[in-house]
Amino acid sequence: MPEKWNFWALAPACPWLDQYALDSRFIIRILGLVSEENIAIKQRIKTAAHSLGFHAFGVAKVPLELRGDYYRKWIAAGQHGTMSWMERNNDRRLHPEQLLPEARSVIVLGMNYYQPDPVRPYRIAKYALGDDYHNMMLRYLKKLCRTMRDDCGGVQRPYVDTGPLLEKPIAAAAGIGWQGKSTILVEPKRGTWSFLANIVTTLDLPADEPVKDRCGSCTRCIDVCPTRAITAPYQLDASKCISYLTIEHDGPIPLQYRTAIGDRLYGCDECLDVCPWNKWATPTLEAKFSPRELPPLRELLAWDEATFSERMIGSPMRRLKLPRFRRNICVVLGNIGMAVDLPALQIVGSGSDEMVAEHAHWAIAQINKRLSV
Repeated sequence: MPEKWNFWALAPACPWLDQYALDSRFIIRILGLVSEENIAIKQRIKTAAHSLGFHAFGVAKVPLELRGDYYRKWIAAGQHGTMSWMERNNDRRLHPEQLLPEARSVIVLGMNYYQPDPVRPYRIAKYALGDDYHNMMLRYLKKLCRTMRDDCGGVQRPYVDTGPLLEKPIAAAAGIGWQGKSTILVEPKRGTWSFLANIVTTLDLPADEPVKDRCGSCTRCIDVCPTRAITAPYQLDASKCISYLTIEHDGPIPLQYRTAIGDRLYGCDECLDVCPWNKWATPTLEAKFSPRELPPLRELLAWDEATFSERMIGSPMRRLKLPRFRRNICVVLGNIGMAVDLPALQIVGSGSDEMVAEHAHWAIAQINKRLSV
């Protein structure tokens, strides 16, 4: 059988082809290019994935077209900020089949993490309200890989932000959703609130069709971005993004962005919150994503290393480490703090960490300015 079929060349001999021209998957199945066995294998894997709590399941064939030119220009322009790891391993990042010899497919899985923001005077990105999803999802993926190996054969490699994979473009290729104008993946009838995971496999699974981009003329995500990090539809300058500035960025937060950060202690959900496709979002059923109880910011600012490490066990915020955690607290207090917060700021402002002290002095000045009005 030839590697590629020209379906339309077969049309004179198969007049029924025109009837199903819009459904290439049906045509492929009718012509026998995907075996019934592989279809059954895919369904068994999908059923197993759903039993583990993954709501989304899709398959993309490798090799994939992943907008390599755009990615390289984005890196060259420095729009990845100080995330230097994004400059490395790009042969594998843009060609996921290189992650596993004889890889034939990439399975994409999605897990819902939506929940309303808890009532408190500062905000944390929804993905970080509870326990870190990485280890939990990786355990689920490894279990699914064992099931695949025992039931279907093949070789599998699981990834949850643990390898050089462009998760959102791969998810779009696998039909999970489309990359919206914010570059966030949007799922039809579900919205923007999904953790993504991948399994690169040597199994030759039937691919899913990409879904249509349905952003239309909507620009809500662009219009709402506090720092104008979404520079154009489908283009993000990560170095301006509040999520980058409060999580990935290791040094002082530039002055021009501090006021825009507002009450956001860790991350930013603005472009996700406003997406109209979220009207179908339903709260997650995963108890480990439930919000942690946290005290007022001035009490958080008083935490020492031991307290921070103990209270943040299992939280994504632990990766900040104490200096960046305090830096972020100072910025938020500078924007929403009151006179009662000044003593805590003065203590860290007189401490030995120069970066934290500088942010504390900025916050004190901002609060005093508001008090004098």
